[in-house]
Amino acid sequence: MKRCVDLLLLLIAIIVLCLPMGFLAVLVRISSTGPALYWSDRVGRNNIIFRMPKFRTMQSGTPAVATHLLANPQAYLTPIGGFLRKTSLDELPQLWSILLGDMSFVGPRPALFNQHDLIGLRAQAGVDKLLPGLTGWAQVHGRDELSIADKVALDVEYLQKKSLALDIKILMLTVLRVLLRDNIAH
Repeated sequence: MKRCVDLLLLLIAIIVLCLPMGFLAVLVRISSTGPALYWSDRVGRNNIIFRMPKFRTMQSGTPAVATHLLANPQAYLTPIGGFLRKTSLDELPQLWSILLGDMSFVGPRPALFNQHDLIGLRAQAGVDKLLPGLTGWAQVHGRDELSIADKVALDVEYLQKKSLALDIKILMLTVLRVLLRDNIAH
């Protein structure tokens, strides 16, 4: 059922966002050197690594670590990178990962391949059995402001309560948070 909902939402999103995504890809390319998309290795269901696309918001050659681990993340941003991140538009290419079945619209956000602490805590709690999502319960409860332990606790809560109704609530809260630019640190 969840996969059918994902595919229906994906079809709608592609119809609505195809032209804006093309425009954003062009903006990324002309505003900085490098490709429009950045492909990062992420941890998916059952801790299997997959390649996840995002619009590139950082300069080419930026270390592949979580942004909060960079000494001065602002120094690495492209001219439109801050805007793309604040509006979450950099996440739109992840529709490709949803199409491939590597992700869902709702689930725990996929960890970077080198976020061993997050990966380990999720595996201990059984959260690694879930398909990662474009947005999730932790995302709407703090996003960049949450500690890893708090994120995992919210991921566990989602695992225990997951339902279509909860997914719809998370999607609506995500839209609200993005529009208000709430809990987006970088």
